[in-house]
Amino acid sequence: MSIRSILPGTVAALAILAAIPASAASSEQDQIDALKRQMQAQIDYLKRQVDILSHKQQDTQVTAQKAQEAATVAAKLVPPKGKKGIQIGGVTITPGGFIEAAGLYRDKNMTGDIDTNFNTTPFPNSSNYKVDENRFSARQSRLSLLATGNVDDRTHAAAYYEMDFLGAANTANSRQSNSYNPRIRHIYATVDWDDYGLHLLAGQTWSLVTLFGKGMDPRTEITPLSIDAHYVVGFDWTRTPQFRITKDFMDKKLWLGLSVENPQETTAGTAPGGAGSLITNTGGSLLDADTTYTIDSAPDIVAKAVFEPGWGHYEVYGIASFFRDRASFSNKTEVGGGAGAAMVLPIVPKMLDFQLSGLAGSGIGRYGTSQLPDFTFGADGSIHPLTEYSVLGGLIGHVDKSLDIYLYAGIEHADRWFQDVGSNHYGYGNPHLNNSGCFVEGGSCAANTRDIMEITPGFWWKFYQGDFGSVRFGMEYEYIARNIWSGTSGGPGRPGGGTADNNIVMTSFRYYPF
Repeated sequence: MSIRSILPGTVAALAILAAIPASAASSEQDQIDALKRQMQAQIDYLKRQVDILSHKQQDTQVTAQKAQEAATVAAKLVPPKGKKGIQIGGVTITPGGFIEAAGLYRDKNMTGDIDTNFNTTPFPNSSNYKVDENRFSARQSRLSLLATGNVDDRTHAAAYYEMDFLGAANTANSRQSNSYNPRIRHIYATVDWDDYGLHLLAGQTWSLVTLFGKGMDPRTEITPLSIDAHYVVGFDWTRTPQFRITKDFMDKKLWLGLSVENPQETTAGTAPGGAGSLITNTGGSLLDADTTYTIDSAPDIVAKAVFEPGWGHYEVYGIASFFRDRASFSNKTEVGGGAGAAMVLPIVPKMLDFQLSGLAGSGIGRYGTSQLPDFTFGADGSIHPLTEYSVLGGLIGHVDKSLDIYLYAGIEHADRWFQDVGSNHYGYGNPHLNNSGCFVEGGSCAANTRDIMEITPGFWWKFYQGDFGSVRFGMEYEYIARNIWSGTSGGPGRPGGGTADNNIVMTSFRYYPF
């Protein structure tokens, strides 16, 4: 019963009571008393109903408040429509990565994990040339976190962290992937100002040299689909600390970028010693004491332009490196660098892509996957950057949503530079170095690499995908050929110094939960 249904009866009783004269008979007084009791009962009932309704209203308010609090919490945890991750305040946190079980076979033993050091492919003088290698590994498994937030509608901030387990303390260095333990792949922050088309990045990530897939946006880099953690020969890249500024033009059809990146070069040849000489230092505080560090005079500088006219993606870039050593109480410096270009063409949209990239110059070995040397030394300690080039071509086919196939072919080359002073031989690829035993087990082999070549076909099959993530299986074959510069007694029929090869098969089973 509601208050509205009670009120009419109560009002009627009061009207009857008011209409009875004061001189009414006793029987009438009894009726009045009965009516008063009835009216009091109605009033008591009305009070109880009011109390009940009041409590119900309070309960409704409490329920509504709790619902609002729950909605507020949910809004903080559920990202805006179209985004993945967890919402914490105004920041969206998106986890990523995969768990991998990989297998590898090499017909020449290299005692390596899932990443292949192409420039150490053994020659027949090594007993490793006579034995093969089998290995399983889960160390390429990867974890990542992406945090994104909008300062306002036109200003955006992000931070990204990614790691794997491929670090090895006694091989950690700063030359290509900064592989210290725990192994940081990427750790950087970005700020984007839409009004000005400006983009700032600071931290460790892919060098600006690396091929992009969309403008110069971080996390769109096009890396080879290979299972091998060292990718493929001819791929130009580093992952290194840097400061980068880019700007987009023409409704994001043209991009210009400039990056200053951590310098660390690779050297080869006999360096002069003695008092007043300094070529490299072993690692000091918080660096690896088992490796060496060059004393470069300035950061590497990379400038790049990207053009996306509507069909295809095109890049041109330049590198400047600043080499330094000290010999005979004198600092000696030299500038190295090169120019590169790349393109990605959708030959058959969404079905077949073609990519081609190349880099040429002096002292650019560090940027190639094979890690050929950047420079060598003259007799007086002078620095001589090596003339080098790298080329990579690739075809990537998207058979359907679950199957991708790929084919890569690449080469990296380093010219020789040498100097002889009496019986002392300096430089790289010196023809007076002893290669007499390169093809005799246990023999002597100087083996300065002239070029490294690779051809790699493979596939990825995504055989499960849904709300639980995706599960993939991949397999690839690698053929590696390492050619060396000729030396003394290079052997009959081997005017170029000879070739060693390796046949490699890799498999990968990956689960991507996010």
